[in-house]
Amino acid sequence: MTTIHDFTVHEGDGSPHPLAQYRGQALLIVNTASRCGFTSQYAGLEDLWRARREAGFTVLGFPCNQFGKQEPGDAAEIARFCSLSYDVTFPILGKVEVNGPNADPLFTYLTRSRRGLFSTAAIKWNFTKFLVGRDGVPIARFAPKDRPVSLAGAIDKALRV
Repeated sequence: MTTIHDFTVHEGDGSPHPLAQYRGQALLIVNTASRCGFTSQYAGLEDLWRARREAGFTVLGFPCNQFGKQEPGDAAEIARFCSLSYDVTFPILGKVEVNGPNADPLFTYLTRSRRGLFSTAAIKWNFTKFLVGRDGVPIARFAPKDRPVSLAGAIDKALRV
């Protein structure tokens, strides 16, 4: 059975980032953007990460420029923005596409595993969130409008398993 632990993504500098290193942790995987109406969610994602990382929880941010070209920067610009604007310390990985023929394989797997509204696979906008259990299997998908604080209960449940 495929799990997220079978995937390797990339750091902002292009170096490999194997997701097997998160075996045994619950993850929240999010496609992010610096110039989006939901960008302030970085603060809530950071709060979730800081409150639960010792319990085995990690947030992984994946910058994406597919929606309204709201993430035009390069890796250094994105990292600087996240750090200076929201004091982000959770991993911000390499920029990806989440839909279409050039979609990152991780997001193809996530969208097929956890469908959105009306059973659609495609991600509709920035800050779509996927909760993944400690076993590497996607548990839930949350819409961009779902504020990070509203996910706390689901995350805590995933951490108890």
